[in-house]
Amino acid sequence: MNGTLTDVMGLEVGHYTDVTAGTGCTVILARAGAAGGVDVRGAAPGTRETDVLRADNSVPFIHGLTLAGGSAYGLAAATGVMRYLEGHGVGHRVGDFIVPIVPAAIIFDLGIGDGMVRPTDVDGYAAAESASSGPVEQGSVGGGTGATVGKVLGRASAMKGGVGSASMDLGDGIVLAALAVVNAIGSVHDPDCGTLLAGALRNGRPQSSVEVYSDPAFGRADRGLKPEILSNTTIAVIATNLKLTKGQASRLATVAHDGLALAIRPTHTLHDGDTVFAIATGEVDADDEYARACALAPTVLAKSIVSAIRTATSLHGHLSYAEVCGDG
Repeated sequence: MNGTLTDVMGLEVGHYTDVTAGTGCTVILARAGAAGGVDVRGAAPGTRETDVLRADNSVPFIHGLTLAGGSAYGLAAATGVMRYLEGHGVGHRVGDFIVPIVPAAIIFDLGIGDGMVRPTDVDGYAAAESASSGPVEQGSVGGGTGATVGKVLGRASAMKGGVGSASMDLGDGIVLAALAVVNAIGSVHDPDCGTLLAGALRNGRPQSSVEVYSDPAFGRADRGLKPEILSNTTIAVIATNLKLTKGQASRLATVAHDGLALAIRPTHTLHDGDTVFAIATGEVDADDEYARACALAPTVLAKSIVSAIRTATSLHGHLSYAEVCGDG
């Protein structure tokens, strides 16, 4: 066990990172195919190929997922992942053709670095090419390169977000794992103790977004409480090696959303596009273990969110948890 998403056997993770532009993409590969699901909760999502994950649609497996920066432009990175998989003979066979199924979601990171540079199909290909089953690199990398959190007081006050991952050994060979790209308007808290880890900076200290929202003066620019209504969204993957149907995978994604609520406060706002994918590689029969996976999915996802904040590094003027709180 390495404590990250790749503890689910059969999954590989790769990143493409552009620190100068402040953007990138993260790719999860399932070369053998896996059941997929999705639940979109935010009111401002950016997604691709999510309809194929509906239980009543015919394609049985997905072969990868793409989590990218660049707003809607970044969805192009999934095309590069498809090219990579096609070139390696991985995909859904349709007659003489192979069509890899690679759903995708994006975050809005155009306000950090160079917003005119967005992940492309070439970058998606590079991320797929770098994918491995080793421990997932975390922090300000891949799809989380330009991620920020705590934008309730405006983008300028935000702290650094990023990519985080966590896993849990359920015994009997069953693994549950998560990966999150954390880019929220809300503040991030340790769900185990409630400690505020990252939020809008005021006088050098992070603020709880719930407390800012609760201020009667919220939204009044003359009081310095003007919210950032763009540039948000946390996108995530919950994964297991259980054998699940597409419907069960989507339900797993649904309950995993509670992990966002545990760690990000508030979440699922009108200005977030929060999306959670689920992926099940089918290595172990589910039997009665599916209920356990659903019960624990929020915990694992919340841990991945906390890990994203703790491993993030400062970039383009946005300070990290380590720099603000002095916890390296």
